Amino acid sequence: MSLPLLHVLAGDDQAGRADFMEVVGRLQEACGADLALHLRLRDASTSRLLELASVITRAAEGLGGWCVVNERLDVALAAGAQAAQLGRRALPLSAARRVAGGRLRLGVSVHDEREVRDAVRGGANYVVLGTIYPTGTHPEIQPHGPRIVERCRGVGAPVVAIGGVDSGRVPELRSAGASGVAVIRAVWEAGDPVRAAERLIDAWKKG
Repeated sequence: MSLPLLHVLAGDDQAGRADFMEVVGRLQEACGADLALHLRLRDASTSRLLELASVITRAAEGLGGWCVVNERLDVALAAGAQAAQLGRRALPLSAARRVAGGRLRLGVSVHDEREVRDAVRGGANYVVLGTIYPTGTHPEIQPHGPRIVERCRGVGAPVVAIGGVDSGRVPELRSAGASGVAVIRAVWEAGDPVRAAERLIDAWKKG
């Protein structure tokens, strides 16, 4: 199963929308195998997170996409999700690999070249690297710019670029060597989230 090119992150604000699962379903139907839907919920109960992950995973299985549970390896395994995303609040990669075995893919959130290389040496299946461009999600962070993606080209695992990504920046990131892009606001704050996701995918495929 290849790495999807578009990673759409959903946090507590997004999951709190009344139409959240309806929008997720339409995103999955429209984007199919190109979509990885990340659940990055920090306030939800474990049972609620498991419920959402299980439904999204089942739909992803039929369409070729991924459900990714961020931080909560236990929930990812219980739901049968396609991947878990490890960050600073999660188990270390080495421990997560022992627990998960080969049952799901493990991504690692990284912030500089050293972290990229450490994650790859530790057996990460892919990394999510940021922050690339200025972003309202983390306005206090100095962005790296796309050159960091170029420097990580050929590191040994796919690199997904995150931070200030929009459809206009996708071709530059693909040219720099990214294997995919991750977004929050570019999809969830769009008037039509599904069309916004389709534009991002089209920009990648035409770039």
